[in-house]
Amino acid sequence: MVKYKNLASAFVRGDVDEYLYALLPKRDAVLREMETYARKNRVPIIGPAVGRLLALLAAVSRATRIFEMGSAIGYSAVWLARAAGPRGEVFYPDGNPENARRAARHFHRAGVGHRIHILTGDALALLRKTPGTFDLIFNDVDKHQYPAAFRAALPKLRRGGLFITDNTLWSGRVTRQAADAATRGIQRFNRMVFSSRQLFPVMLPLRDGVTVCRKR
Repeated sequence: MVKYKNLASAFVRGDVDEYLYALLPKRDAVLREMETYARKNRVPIIGPAVGRLLALLAAVSRATRIFEMGSAIGYSAVWLARAAGPRGEVFYPDGNPENARRAARHFHRAGVGHRIHILTGDALALLRKTPGTFDLIFNDVDKHQYPAAFRAALPKLRRGGLFITDNTLWSGRVTRQAADAATRGIQRFNRMVFSSRQLFPVMLPLRDGVTVCRKR
């Protein structure tokens, strides 16, 4: 079993999950504190395996202007801001002011507060309102909003930029007839992404499924 159940995959064998997480280097104090808070308070976070993937993709694509849709306590924003480098800027939106205040404290302690713009409100509306385009957009909003997130993100992503989405396998529920709005939203989103002529998508079975798309 993976040490923290909130990070376990529902479709990867438990011993494989355990092996993967055992290999990961120890995170610094700020990330470990955020992981502990998320576990104790049932706050969904991407976890260190997906965090490292995000950081790698941001670094190799040289992304310096990043927008995150669905931010919570700012765990993924820390990974992205560190990968973006000293000239990077990450836009963090969340509809809960308490989340935003908690995230701001984490950003300061992580040494990336000056790279992150904290926005309060609806992530999709804020993305549309923010001027310019982005090198990388990370999507982790409420799952029923995924089709709307696709429509909001595509015009704001530069050509050659990355559109990355978490939870696209949704504990395997996407393989069955949807019984709820969240599953229907992800299923529709997956069809939209893989049928889009503007994107080159790859779905990775890491944790709960991560889809990485490059805009053509």
